[in-house]
Amino acid sequence: MTSSLANRSSLIRYAWLSVAAALVTIGLKAAAYLLTGSVGLLSDALESFVNLAGALMALSMLSIAARPADEDHPYGHGKAEYFSSGVEGSLILVAAASIGYAAVERLLHPRGLEQVGLGLAISVVASLVNLVVARVLIRVGRRYDSITLEANAQHLLTDVWTSAGVLIGVGAVALTGWQRLDPFVALLVAANIVWTGVRLVRRSALGLMDTALAVEEQAALKRALQPHLVDGVVYHALRTRQAGARRFVSLHVLVPGGWTVHRGHELLEHIEADIRQAVPNVTVDTHLESLDDPASWDDVSLDRAAELQRAAATRPGPPTDQGAR
Repeated sequence: MTSSLANRSSLIRYAWLSVAAALVTIGLKAAAYLLTGSVGLLSDALESFVNLAGALMALSMLSIAARPADEDHPYGHGKAEYFSSGVEGSLILVAAASIGYAAVERLLHPRGLEQVGLGLAISVVASLVNLVVARVLIRVGRRYDSITLEANAQHLLTDVWTSAGVLIGVGAVALTGWQRLDPFVALLVAANIVWTGVRLVRRSALGLMDTALAVEEQAALKRALQPHLVDGVVYHALRTRQAGARRFVSLHVLVPGGWTVHRGHELLEHIEADIRQAVPNVTVDTHLESLDDPASWDDVSLDRAAELQRAAATRPGPPTDQGAR
């Protein structure tokens, strides 16, 4: 994974690639449906419209995420990427409902398929387009740590496997003559799409709620801190979060009270440098405190004022004169 925040704007061209792929597959799958009358192929075409909407949303949000930090957004615009994956997940759920409705209708009123061979051939070409573009987006998304491109790629891959299932369904109808196999496969497609949509929405919600860094990154962070815990040095109030590609880490470092400011500052500089080496694309905030000052231990929780109020409430008050009534 490369540190590439300075080149976020370069990701926009990959969103355009996704838009182009969606337009191509919509045309191909719509043609396949018109030729065959297959509700399974119709489900594929409907999902491609979702792909197009997701690609357009990704294009918009990547453009916003590439903007530098400003006075109104001092931490940058990276969280915009979560809106893209969240909206895409929601659109997937809407498409799944539409596919399910069409499949149930066809189960109740079966209809024969026409020109199956040509329709399947067109659908295979559309799936290959999605597969190639998805592989490119996965590679770039992982390299540049873009949740938007990764979500888009995973959706396209789901579309590929979905198309494979639909092809199997249409082929089974052609071989067996059992018309209800086609809508049954379409229902399975809808179930698969629901799962993809739920995962995308959940991942986006977690990002917008300032979820802590992944377990592996937290472990790397603590390993980076470990060599500095000598001469009585400790840390607390370690907090992490992620906004798009950017990670944020804050912690308090406690040193012996006899240390000079210069020595403490040097230690923090080394700690921050080691954290930046261990965790990609990270902004580190450190706060120096004295081990000898009791107040240093009053701000372990997120809300220091609330912590002090709780401490005051549990502290025994002055003795009262029970005899004065």
